[in-house]
Amino acid sequence: MATPYLSIDLARIAHNARVVVDLCAASGIEVAGVTKGVCGHPEVAGAMLAGGVGSIADSRLTNIQRLRQAGIEAELLLLRIPPLSGAEQVVASVDASLNSDLDVLGALSGVAQDRGEPHDVIVMVDLGDLREGVLPDELLTFAEATVVLPGLRLKGLGTNLACFSGLAPTEANMQQFVGLARAVEARCDIELEWLSAINSSGLELIASGRMPGRINHARIGEAILLGRETIHRQPWPGTYQDAFVLHAEVLECRHKPSHSKGTRGEDAFGGRPEFADTSDGLRALLNVGREDVDLESLTPTDPGVRILGASSGYLVTDVSEAAIEVRTGRELTFSPGYGALLRTMTSEYVEKRCLSAAIT
Repeated sequence: MATPYLSIDLARIAHNARVVVDLCAASGIEVAGVTKGVCGHPEVAGAMLAGGVGSIADSRLTNIQRLRQAGIEAELLLLRIPPLSGAEQVVASVDASLNSDLDVLGALSGVAQDRGEPHDVIVMVDLGDLREGVLPDELLTFAEATVVLPGLRLKGLGTNLACFSGLAPTEANMQQFVGLARAVEARCDIELEWLSAINSSGLELIASGRMPGRINHARIGEAILLGRETIHRQPWPGTYQDAFVLHAEVLECRHKPSHSKGTRGEDAFGGRPEFADTSDGLRALLNVGREDVDLESLTPTDPGVRILGASSGYLVTDVSEAAIEVRTGRELTFSPGYGALLRTMTSEYVEKRCLSAAIT
């Protein structure tokens, strides 16, 4: 193995998608599979579709284009608020986009008219996560200004929770969202097709039966990719948590002191790491580093292996108590959390290997 690689089990992703889709379908909720955590990987998108998701959603236009070029014909949704400068590209690339700015909507309207291609928009409402979205007391005026823009169709309302401030979806804020949607429908004399209020943080609310009936659309990524809900990061029943495994090779393995002696300054990233003064230990140096992976959400799968830290190109581990024999040239494996998965998929230095065809 010359380079580290990420193994991707497409069958397990398809299985996870089916579990999530079935849960949501029982409450009348359609699922868009979110591929931003895997940089719009076409085979992962295909596995999600095989598992029953109704559409694919991503935050980057580059990823959207990768999906289209790979032959993904499903409806595509742009998750990140479109840039004003990218209106032409948005209308040309996606079926629908999330929006919260009237200047951007005006630009999308102009492009849609010029191209003769109607564009669906979902107006985002900020219920307190304090990321994107129109504030509730501004929504009616905003919706009125949106529905009169030629070339655009107000497909629905959306909201995002748990991603920035960690605000959890609850029966109360979902009821608030439904109330806002009804007010928009009454004021604008329209019927909204999507009330898109849920991501992976909403699975518990759906499973409890307390999700208001009007909520009918979810944007799900992590629960499908990693088999976890995102309020407590607990495994979701019936799903796999090991669809992605990071494999790295041991470059050096030898006994070394537990900490440095002498005057110390900052490390390569401006930190001042502290290490316990213990007995010498067996350290394994691996061919992956901070340029490739987020250490805080990376977990060794081999018992007894501990991550000590990393530089840009090296991962330093303590393997003194490893259950396996660790030596130079041996492969160690790691389970990535969402942050580690995102960075690993982004790194051009980590090979991506799909292991199996997507099946359900």
